[in-house]
Amino acid sequence: MNAAEKVVCVTGASGYIASWLVKLLLNRGYTVRATVRDPSVFHTASPVFFSATDPQAELTDPALKGTVNVLKSCAKAPSIKRVVLTSSIASVLLNGQPLTPDVVVDETRNSDLRFCQENNLWYMASKILAEEAAERFAKENRMDLVVLNPGFVFGPLLQPILNCTSEVVLAFTKGKNTFLSSTYCLVDVRDVAHAHVQAFEIPSATGRYCLVEKVVQFAEILKTLNQLYPTLGLQVKCEDQDKPIERTMVSREKAKSLVPSFLPWDVSLRETIESLKEKGFLSI
Repeated sequence: MNAAEKVVCVTGASGYIASWLVKLLLNRGYTVRATVRDPSVFHTASPVFFSATDPQAELTDPALKGTVNVLKSCAKAPSIKRVVLTSSIASVLLNGQPLTPDVVVDETRNSDLRFCQENNLWYMASKILAEEAAERFAKENRMDLVVLNPGFVFGPLLQPILNCTSEVVLAFTKGKNTFLSSTYCLVDVRDVAHAHVQAFEIPSATGRYCLVEKVVQFAEILKTLNQLYPTLGLQVKCEDQDKPIERTMVSREKAKSLVPSFLPWDVSLRETIESLKEKGFLSI
């Protein structure tokens, strides 16, 4: 790449994923700007929280309008070669069909908007709408768009405040599950950031990429935390310990072209806890 091609834009650059993305880009010699008018755009800015009093104003409008506004700005700049959009596994998994152990989820699966709305899954609905709008806009404007669909993103924090998923991990240390499900599609934030860079740099990258290292049950997370930090003394319900773990598989076949080897989830868990301790959010 020449110097002009090494200038990129990251929206929401102070966020959890984006801060790691910015760090990685800088380490690779890129000039990074948090605007929408430079030669390349990574769109990582969208609200991430799982309950809302006004879903339209708090989640849907910022996700949908924010995404489209970024893409409109990109369309005005002929020098922009590719846009990398951070979507979510939420726009892949939830179509109302049972996620039994024999199901293998891949990029061809799509969540159902009506199902999410009827079940008050507003964050998930916002990601579906934003991704659909982005793909529609990109097609109409002949824009090269690559979409990343990470699962539950965790790992060390760079930013000084708690993001939503780190708050969920903090609750793990108290034995609480504050997430919408007891099943977690886990992926390390550093792998997600790396995937963004690869999705931009690899010419053949195209379409969607599911980014999940492993699907893990809440009880298994608590058991692992107890092994890593015995002083926590977390209680796992007997019925959760005894029943077999049913695990839906999320295919990594396509994602391997971006992230050949994902960080193991238990390593990410330990390093998340250590990061929370280091930043003063946790004392154990």
